[in-house]
Amino acid sequence: MESTVPHPRRPLASEDSHHGEDSAGPEDPVQRWYVNALGWAAVRGTPARPAQLLTGLRFDVLEMPAEAGREVLRRLPLRCPVAVQGRRMRLLVAAGSADELPGLLDWLEWGTLPLDLRAIGAGGRFDAPLPPGRPVPGGRVGPRGAAVWLRPPEPGCAVEPTLPAPPFLAAPTAQGGVGGAPDLVRLVDTAATQCHRVRLGRARDQRWASSYA
Repeated sequence: MESTVPHPRRPLASEDSHHGEDSAGPEDPVQRWYVNALGWAAVRGTPARPAQLLTGLRFDVLEMPAEAGREVLRRLPLRCPVAVQGRRMRLLVAAGSADELPGLLDWLEWGTLPLDLRAIGAGGRFDAPLPPGRPVPGGRVGPRGAAVWLRPPEPGCAVEPTLPAPPFLAAPTAQGGVGGAPDLVRLVDTAATQCHRVRLGRARDQRWASSYA
């Protein structure tokens, strides 16, 4: 299977902030934290929506049901940042991985099944979790359904070495081997397996519920 995955890159200064209508309005401390502490591209929030993180620059996102995601974390030695929002879990993966997902699912023979598994890549965005250990302005807690870090990123540490990636993009160790993060193929196969199990479990529960209705 051929791949055209680009190497991860740091966002440009213009990407690090905001675009067009996103530049209007008061300063957003959540957006500022991601830009200044992590060097991530972030769009400031508004009263109607939280700040958002842009994908396809430093990382992409693999999203799945939280129930499936918990099983993935239990089975794989992941070190990447992980966020949860409602019933969805988001794992940060190497930039360019979203383009690989359809082909990987086909190659792993999952492509014909309706898996609740998707990737967010170049041009995408997702709600920024509140910075770890930081309340929102005014001392309030995050709104119901807000994104939270299950495994937060570390300020001052490059995120790329922790991200699952295709084998040819995996960061080598000092000894010449592949780093500690599992490759994207293993992650996608494990995630697809767990998403399929969740789907089958939900279908079974619905059948039981309808039989007693």
